[in-house]
Amino acid sequence: MSKSPRRGDVFIGIGGWTFEPWRGVFYPDGLPHAKELEYASRHLTSIEINGTYYRTQTPATFRKWASQVPDGFVFSLKGPRFATNRRVLAEAGDSVKRFIDSGVTELGDHLGPLLWQFAPTKKFDAADFGKFLECLPPRTDGRVLRHVVEVRHGSFCTGEFVALLREFKIPVVLAEHATYPMIADLTGDFVYARLQKGKDTIKTAYAPKALDAWAERLRVWADGGSPEDFSLIGAKSAEKVPRDVFAYVIHEGKVRAPAGAMALIERVSA
Repeated sequence: MSKSPRRGDVFIGIGGWTFEPWRGVFYPDGLPHAKELEYASRHLTSIEINGTYYRTQTPATFRKWASQVPDGFVFSLKGPRFATNRRVLAEAGDSVKRFIDSGVTELGDHLGPLLWQFAPTKKFDAADFGKFLECLPPRTDGRVLRHVVEVRHGSFCTGEFVALLREFKIPVVLAEHATYPMIADLTGDFVYARLQKGKDTIKTAYAPKALDAWAERLRVWADGGSPEDFSLIGAKSAEKVPRDVFAYVIHEGKVRAPAGAMALIERVSA
């Protein structure tokens, strides 16, 4: 999507591209598995990669992924669990560096946010979490890195956490989830939303009215504002400046996630 002076880019997608139930639903019957990423990237504008959370990829793999997607398409990458699933976050530096050095910049302009996801049991400790944020390099190989954190424990719903993120200019994932907290405060120069309440009983994962509402929120964020139907935790509002927006339709069954993402793309592009 082209960028204008008054609006950030909006990228919309799903989690991963390899899921057998999508064959014959999202992917055409008979499409070779090797063509799935190529196909998905022509119907979506972003994909969140989960595999990097579990294992280290190679530079060759990142180059291969980049070669299969069109201009303007971006990947978000989950940082490794070895960095986030630890008691003392100050000790995450080596794991973070190993991930950054694994070849992520081989994606070139297709490199989007790096998502650092924490366990639902991880509680907020300002000093501990601040040390983790210090481990996140702002750039590598001459390329700016966009970090975002996903916290899933209610103790993070505090103004102190919001202020800490603003100090580092790092966004927090806005999670639409049945049990995880939703933190809608803007703390960085982009927005990252994970839509996790979709249902496979609905053809587009979300009902039309819900998709309309989400499309409007994405536009508001891109224009620099905050959706009026989301309450904020921090003591002050963020500066109103255009922001890029990354939104992923990810729900438990996920069969209808691609249809939901495509329906959102259509609405935002209209």
